[in-house]
Amino acid sequence: MKLYNTLTRKLEVFHTIRPNQVMMYACGPTVYNYIHIGNARPLIVFDCFRRYLQYRGYQVTFVQNFTDVDDKIIAKAKEQGKTAAEIAEQYIREYQKDAAGLGVLPADRHPRVTDSIEQIIGIVEKLIENGYAYQINGDVYFRTRHCPEYGKLSHMPLEELEAGSRVEVSGSKEDPLDFAVWKAAKPGEPFWESPWGKGRPGWHIECSAMATHYLAPTIDIHCGGQDLIFPHHENEIAQSECATGAPFAHYWMHNGYINIDNRKMSKSLGNFFTVREVAEQYGYLPIRYMMLQAHYRSPINYSEDVIVQCRASLERIETFRRNLEFALSKVSDGEMSDQQKDAILANREKFIRVMDDDFNTADGITAIFELIREMNPFVTGKEPTGKEHLAFAKKIFFELTGVLGLLPESVSDETPSEIQRKFEEWVTARNAKDFEKADSLREELYQKGYLAQTTRQGNKLTRRTT
Repeated sequence: MKLYNTLTRKLEVFHTIRPNQVMMYACGPTVYNYIHIGNARPLIVFDCFRRYLQYRGYQVTFVQNFTDVDDKIIAKAKEQGKTAAEIAEQYIREYQKDAAGLGVLPADRHPRVTDSIEQIIGIVEKLIENGYAYQINGDVYFRTRHCPEYGKLSHMPLEELEAGSRVEVSGSKEDPLDFAVWKAAKPGEPFWESPWGKGRPGWHIECSAMATHYLAPTIDIHCGGQDLIFPHHENEIAQSECATGAPFAHYWMHNGYINIDNRKMSKSLGNFFTVREVAEQYGYLPIRYMMLQAHYRSPINYSEDVIVQCRASLERIETFRRNLEFALSKVSDGEMSDQQKDAILANREKFIRVMDDDFNTADGITAIFELIREMNPFVTGKEPTGKEHLAFAKKIFFELTGVLGLLPESVSDETPSEIQRKFEEWVTARNAKDFEKADSLREELYQKGYLAQTTRQGNKLTRRTT
């Protein structure tokens, strides 16, 4: 397996620290609002990568944090007359709803900043002890220029780097590039007791504390959106390595940006969409498909046409699944030939080959559709087949779509009794050549979300997915 490492700007062969074990950390959401579709991309991409690593036999420990205390959370709390904790709890629940809809599996651990204060204070103390941080009036700043490798992730000389968007400008700092690892409490803000007085963590220090505490001082993979490379991930590396004296992460993976109708997403431009808004109109799964139908490092353009096309592609996948299961229920017993087995395995091998090449989900989806195209003649009864052949195709189909999470996690084939009765009435009307009644019943079923069809294998009832 080869991965593109942002740290080296090279495609590298993937090696783990411990045999067949992967320690993986992803930056999670700041919980002050609903997640937008830009937030959704790293959630989906790295959920899928985690699934793929497990599919390839790795034991993955995956940690993703919640930033539950932050300037934006505090501002939202003041605006709504609530506490920061209440705002955070509200939007963690909303995140969990959206993540589940997107098919994102829960992390092994979802630590929160507010539960990690002890670990954060411990790292800050270590940085001060090592001479990499200093305290002024209750604030603690990291000495950026004392870190000789600062800038190695963003690949920019120190003198060209400027303080990041979340680094407060302060005249008390020794250097404009120094960033806060601990902030003195302001009136009305949440705070914790510390050796430097009442305060709260800086933004970057939280991920260093949680990654090293819940995983190890050196982890295999750290991932997130491209927008986090600087300053967040750059600062994470600096403070982590200066505190522990060990490399922080061997591989850094970053997904590309999302544009809206070829323009940057922005509230001021009126093209800002939350996952919830898009899902209410098109469903969650088309959003997941959209994120995976392009290479994770490539930019994605979101538009109504794109999401509609993604929904249509998912419909093809779901239709094949239902046709395959229906054909299996009707086909006679029969052995699979070596040629049939090899044809199916060739698609699986292609899927693995392209996914091993820097996690190319776009070509992975192509391999799935090639399997569908090759199996369709057998599934629809145009070519002779047997139960063993179709069962093996089903196994590989579910295997590959499961890695990408492109089928609903729980699909119930139980049909409500009312729907089943209407379907049977439709069959009776067709057999009696009462086509007017049959058409009426078929339309009624359609409006209730079901398709009544006549196929080579017989009459079939399936749920609509669009």
